[in-house]
Amino acid sequence: MSLNLVLLPLPKKLVEKPGVFTPQIGQYIQITDSNPQNLLFSAKQLRTAFLNSSQVSYKLTASQAIPEDHVAIKIRIDPGIEKSPQAYQLAINQDQILIVGSDEAGLFYGIQTLKQIVQQKGNQPLPCLEIIDWPDYAVRGVMFDISRDKVYQMETLLMLIDELSSWKINQIQLYTEHTFAYLGHEVVWQESSPMTPEEILTLDHYCQERHIELVPNQNSFGHLTRWLKHPRYQHLAETTEPVETPWGGLQTEPFSISPVLPESLKFISGLYDQLLPNFSSKLFNVGCDETFDIGTGKSKSAVEENGKGQVYLDFLLCLYNDVNSRGYTIQFWGDIVLEHPELIPRLPKDVIALNWGYEADHPFERPGTA
Repeated sequence: MSLNLVLLPLPKKLVEKPGVFTPQIGQYIQITDSNPQNLLFSAKQLRTAFLNSSQVSYKLTASQAIPEDHVAIKIRIDPGIEKSPQAYQLAINQDQILIVGSDEAGLFYGIQTLKQIVQQKGNQPLPCLEIIDWPDYAVRGVMFDISRDKVYQMETLLMLIDELSSWKINQIQLYTEHTFAYLGHEVVWQESSPMTPEEILTLDHYCQERHIELVPNQNSFGHLTRWLKHPRYQHLAETTEPVETPWGGLQTEPFSISPVLPESLKFISGLYDQLLPNFSSKLFNVGCDETFDIGTGKSKSAVEENGKGQVYLDFLLCLYNDVNSRGYTIQFWGDIVLEHPELIPRLPKDVIALNWGYEADHPFERPGTA
């Protein structure tokens, strides 16, 4: 790019034009939309970017009576542009900047692109150009592990949300095993700096303003050692005996909750009762990955009779029914189901199986590669 700009993500179309735009004191950002209040947060973000970079403070208005030569930037919604959700057009002209979004998210993303340009140019004039952009993927998510590493402080989480939203990420999950402050389960999280309900409510609102969906996440089958190692919960464990892991070595502490105990579903459902109301999202990631110890303890006879895949699916469907009855769409990690492809047709059509891989060249497009 001859403009010497780094734009994340790289726009679909960028055309360089002659001339520059020079911010002027005393001008306006004009919101030319029938619902200007819905665009106010985005407009304020843009004003802050100019103030920080060029010390020019724009005034905000929805009035159409402002003289044209007093309007530095116009922002509006037009569902017809590109006919794509989350799309935007950005035109930096010598006398005025125009940002048009196909929807509120698209306008927000157009403003993020302009912010990146403003931040990189500092107090220099902005190059004239035209950008048209839309996402390749409707959902662009990031998951933070807050259960096996440090739990982020709120200040850090808010900073990360700001950064990710500027890159047009629109979904965030906090991978949770035991690090939510479940009432009545203090023994599990009391030394783990858990997220509190109030913190989740605050994060959710912060994300909504930035067009990010904060999706609840609670591993609900395997990876429950931090629960099951305590005497109070050991009766729910599949086994308390050492078990060989698929990646080598022994798992010496309980790992998975037993899928054949009625108390298991009651316990997990009680966690959902406390967790889910703090989120506005109607997606929910229940985890359920790497349940390698199933069939080694309490479910051994059920696995011998029906098969490991069937026992896994039966418990997953119980979780599905619980989550579905609350009005949520379930997400789960697909590694175990991919080991039993004959069971895939029995999954409800509205579940979302998530595929994962640790390497940059992981063959996601090839079936059976979770």
